[in-house]
Amino acid sequence: MMEENDSFGEVYTLTMAQVYQEQGHFEKAAAVYRHLLEKEPDRKDLQEALAGVMNMGRRADQKQKVVDLFSSWIDLCMQYNAIRRLKTLGYGRNHRG
Repeated sequence: MMEENDSFGEVYTLTMAQVYQEQGHFEKAAAVYRHLLEKEPDRKDLQEALAGVMNMGRRADQKQKVVDLFSSWIDLCMQYNAIRRLKTLGYGRNHRG
């Protein structure tokens, strides 16, 4: 197993990158793959793994954006319904501000 240390004594291994990737820590996994590629730039398996983890990170970001948009939409629907209820109760006709 290839093992490298950085200037802070942290150990970078292929296994570490794979664990980060499995846990959904795509940026950390990519950093480990990049570090390993600095030492062995011709390794196709590391190049492919880096490309794969970066793609996973992009997909995770896109999924999070959809979740955020859906959450905002639900909040707006709830606010709209609250305003409609207030209007049916007559709030706003006789009240100011």
